[in-house]
Amino acid sequence: MVAMLEEEHRTESTRVSNSERPLTARELFDVLPPLPGFRVEVIEGNLIVSPSGSPEHHSLPLKLHVALQPMLRELGLCSGAGGPNICIEGPRDSLVPDYVVYKSDCGRWGNELLSPGVLLAAEVVSPSSVRIDNEDKVRLYALGQVPIYLLIDPVSNTPGVTVFSDIKDDTYRTIVKVDMGTPVKLPPPVDFELDTSIFKV
Repeated sequence: MVAMLEEEHRTESTRVSNSERPLTARELFDVLPPLPGFRVEVIEGNLIVSPSGSPEHHSLPLKLHVALQPMLRELGLCSGAGGPNICIEGPRDSLVPDYVVYKSDCGRWGNELLSPGVLLAAEVVSPSSVRIDNEDKVRLYALGQVPIYLLIDPVSNTPGVTVFSDIKDDTYRTIVKVDMGTPVKLPPPVDFELDTSIFKV
């Protein structure tokens, strides 16, 4: 579901001055109250509101966290599942990763992580997010200089895991895709061999 800003009919009691009205998706995002049970993002200038996902969807980032936990402790890194939001430096799009690894001194935009301090963003593909996860977020995470984008796809005909890395000119130059169940290397700065069989359901 994509929420777009539209001019609405206003009575005297609902009239708002132009200076108070959000004019962009980002401005509307900044004044929205929390929406429990929904993921709210700003992607390519659109406000995207989508369900937060099934229990099976939520289980995969937690499995990833368990696998990465020893490495996170050793390197003193922080992580989160289902957030916090990542603010893409530049356009200020706001993305909600299914899982994120970031430096303890990562810069902030309010409560959001500034993308240059994020080391890894992971997304779990759902039937409604196929295009966004495979296209929009690939562009945005690279633009935001996130070194590793991990795409976990349990819904395709051949479930798999893709690692995007090696950014040059705001584009990931190295893309490694494996069938789910095959180990895959997460390159530096994470530098970890991930056993993707943990994502099999």
